[in-house]
Amino acid sequence: MSNETLPSLEFFLGLVEAAGRITLPRFRTRLAADAKVKAGVKFDPVTDADREAEIAIREIISSTYPHHSILGEEFGTTGAGPIQWVIDPIDGTKPYLCGIPVWGTLIGITVAGRAVRGIMSQPYTGEFFWGDQSEAFCESARGRSKLRTSSVQALPDAICHTTSPEPFARRSDRGFAKLSSAVKFTRYGGECYAFAMLAAGQIDLCVEPSMQPYDIVPLIPIIESAGGVVTRFDGCRAEQGGRILASANRSLHEAALEMLNDGR
Repeated sequence: MSNETLPSLEFFLGLVEAAGRITLPRFRTRLAADAKVKAGVKFDPVTDADREAEIAIREIISSTYPHHSILGEEFGTTGAGPIQWVIDPIDGTKPYLCGIPVWGTLIGITVAGRAVRGIMSQPYTGEFFWGDQSEAFCESARGRSKLRTSSVQALPDAICHTTSPEPFARRSDRGFAKLSSAVKFTRYGGECYAFAMLAAGQIDLCVEPSMQPYDIVPLIPIIESAGGVVTRFDGCRAEQGGRILASANRSLHEAALEMLNDGR
């Protein structure tokens, strides 16, 4: 673990505010979008807002912490060293294009590969969700509230979320279908906002079969400091992305993992 003092919440807020000055004025303006090439995905959009917001975030970080590494969705990795920023300027570009406010700007930081601080900002609703190694909270126009995951222990009582059923339909395993049948109900389309709602105790399980580091790293400290658990399907830590399960607590996590891995 580096002995360097890590950037403050105030610094993170400056980053998401800079991004919001770019993303928010363009929200609900019917933006044009380019398509990225992504295996198995019909349309993976990227907009000028994605690119320009990441550039703005990178410029502030680089001017203040030139010795830190940066990993971003749009421009890859720059720099090296034990401290790395992980950025998704618009997580949920599809709902962003649809005018649905479940997208967010994700910014996290890892030390020696472990996620230690993260923020998810939703500028349209005026909320941000923060987590470090000591606390997790949401701040909005209604004030600040501590984040705490739910106490649901049994799958039949659990609310499950995944962004889209399509990735599971393309796979041969039946684990998610079994899990979806076992829980109280399953909902779709919440993107990063669903993970924030898991930290807030509104959702009990979030399942995603194909995440990149920039999709999950900023959310890990928020969920863990709220009492939740985040791993890959194989039970290992989630910082490198992959097949990801986030759960309200360890008991629920183990039950869901067993079902997800059954019949693969």
